[in-house]
Amino acid sequence: NNNKWPIIFQNKQELLQYVKNFQPQNEKVEAIRVLLHGPVGAGKSSFINSINNVLQERMTQEALANNTISDNSFTKEYKTHKFKVKGDFYPFVFNDIMGLEEKTGVRPDDIKLALKGHVNDGYKFNPVASLSDGDPGFISSPSINDRVHVLVCIFDVNASEMKSSVLQKMREIREAASELGIPQMAILTHIDAACEETEKNLRNVYRSTHLKKKMGDFSSRLGIPMNCILPMKNYSDETELNPDIDALILSALRLMIDFGDDYTDTL
Repeated sequence: NNNKWPIIFQNKQELLQYVKNFQPQNEKVEAIRVLLHGPVGAGKSSFINSINNVLQERMTQEALANNTISDNSFTKEYKTHKFKVKGDFYPFVFNDIMGLEEKTGVRPDDIKLALKGHVNDGYKFNPVASLSDGDPGFISSPSINDRVHVLVCIFDVNASEMKSSVLQKMREIREAASELGIPQMAILTHIDAACEETEKNLRNVYRSTHLKKKMGDFSSRLGIPMNCILPMKNYSDETELNPDIDALILSALRLMIDFGDDYTDTL
């Protein structure tokens, strides 16, 4: 079967231990930097919150997800999210950027600059003009730590056809990342709402033909291989942790830090 999918539902404790013990191979790397991009409302901020919940082993409110459904993106600046561990931070960080809407969204040129490490933490994106050398917010000689080590596209599995303008931006960003050799993955969110079987029991996720078809469609549209597309249920209205949600989040996190680690080892 060449539709390789991580068919097993992995053990939450083993995954958590792996993530807790993780250290980058390249000694110059302080943290693996993961950049999340995708349409508005796909669940970028919720995914960061969800990772924080799993790592802190309690419900948290980290990335201030905006749950109003509007066409305007909540995240306007390039913000680095870190996760606390015993008085320090985990050796991986997440950046999320405003959505890819047509006129108001982030410009692909700015994302390309971010990939190369030129965008400073806290830079506010301007939908009208791209960042350029000499601007405050521009890092002219980025270090290995400023660069992006993994590019992750987040997409709502239930969203209607992706606007061609958004798809075009996503492809452009993917090509830029490919030229830099940056590994790429995709996460399909809201899987519980996409399939009754999965809503009843998240462990059915890898058995769902509906989800597999959705992933196949997404894979062919964006050109990301099936084994780099992960199903996801973010924490949204839950009041306590659920080990099955945790396992999905940790599987994705493990793959991201491994991909990023392999990449930084080549730099």
